[in-house]
Amino acid sequence: MPQIPKQFIDSLKGVEGFDKEKFLQTHVRKEAVTSVRLNPAKATSIQLPISSAVPWCNEGRYLTHRPFFTFDPLIHAGAYYVQEASSMFIDHIVRQLKNNLPASSNVLDLCAAPGGKSTLLSNALPDSFIVSNEVIKTRVTILAENISKWGSSNAMVTHNDPKDFQKLPGFFDLMVVDAPCSGSGLFRKDPTAIDEWSEANVALCSQRQQRILNDALVALQEGGYLIYSTCSYSKQEDEDVCDWIIEKFSLEPVNITVDEAWGIVEVHSDNHHVPGYRFYPHKVKGEGFFVACFRQPNATSDYYSYGASFTALTKTQRAIVEPWIKSPDELEIFKQKETIIAFPAKWKEENSVVQKTLNVRKSGVAIGTIKGKDLIPHHEFALSHLLAENVPFVEFIEADALKYLRRQDLAIEDTLKGWALARYNGLNLGWMKVLPNRVNNYYPTDWRILKP
Repeated sequence: MPQIPKQFIDSLKGVEGFDKEKFLQTHVRKEAVTSVRLNPAKATSIQLPISSAVPWCNEGRYLTHRPFFTFDPLIHAGAYYVQEASSMFIDHIVRQLKNNLPASSNVLDLCAAPGGKSTLLSNALPDSFIVSNEVIKTRVTILAENISKWGSSNAMVTHNDPKDFQKLPGFFDLMVVDAPCSGSGLFRKDPTAIDEWSEANVALCSQRQQRILNDALVALQEGGYLIYSTCSYSKQEDEDVCDWIIEKFSLEPVNITVDEAWGIVEVHSDNHHVPGYRFYPHKVKGEGFFVACFRQPNATSDYYSYGASFTALTKTQRAIVEPWIKSPDELEIFKQKETIIAFPAKWKEENSVVQKTLNVRKSGVAIGTIKGKDLIPHHEFALSHLLAENVPFVEFIEADALKYLRRQDLAIEDTLKGWALARYNGLNLGWMKVLPNRVNNYYPTDWRILKP
């Protein structure tokens, strides 16, 4: 493991909770900590080496060791998400804020890839409209894939710069900004982060964090909440940014109740005594993390309602699609180009506003396309919670499930004909079409397991 820079250690002198000797010892030992977050909407018997619960997240679990996740069909079905335990503390914050948020909230995950926070938010706030944004184009695809696997129908994936959210003033009740940072909190997990660390990069990241917040915070409505976090230990990116938020935007800091037994250190910024929460690997079972919470007490402008402009289905098209869908009356079902999309009807206006304003990469659940008198179902539909209960399926053993996920040929001893779901341990993996002399595997080419 590379040596931790002396300048980094010196920069943390006097920071609350920092213990130089214990910090260095923990990084020398390099204890491996693996954790996952379960998907309660896809409850099933997960065969994972679980050791204990993550105390600040209802669905978080620690594992005794890191399995080879690629070869577990249940991760492809969205039964769980591999996530660093410290970052799951956002679940604890959101659940404390929940009573102060509207029952149906507009939520923005501004720096969302690869999707851990967005899927967490969909669990903590299941009745909310969630916009998951990623500015880096190459990371948008994996974000959309992970949200699709999770089965969320109330989420949109956007690819926009933070300044684009100025077009939506006062739109969001909750904004989560897990900002790009210098990454010192990942020194133990990713030693390459040590080589990339420098004082200059910390300063650059602090400026970038302030720009992101400055560009996007206009979209937070009066009475709304901001959760700001980094995986950095540097005060310049953490407490100093919190002071800047108070000075620039006059937000109110929010105290979060924390169990002392958890080992999380409550810290306070120098100028405005903003409470923040630091995670040190010698005190918690997790990696380095910092988070703080704020409330917007100031009046904000209202967003402009554009009104819905979706292409409605014809009566014939609805007759083809609706038998496949559970509770179609609760959904807004429309066409975007040739693809049929379903979205909770109560979010019709919000969906329309975002569609008109931002670069949307994924909206609700793609149901499929119509060819002649038939529906060609989309992979997202298989992983969602919108499927009617009478859709045919084949329950696979693990070996056949892995064949399916590799997009290999399948042999099925079944009387089924036509479209059917490939299922493992009660969870859908995707679509296949059973023909008289073969089975066509429709698992997405880009998602398939490549390892032998």
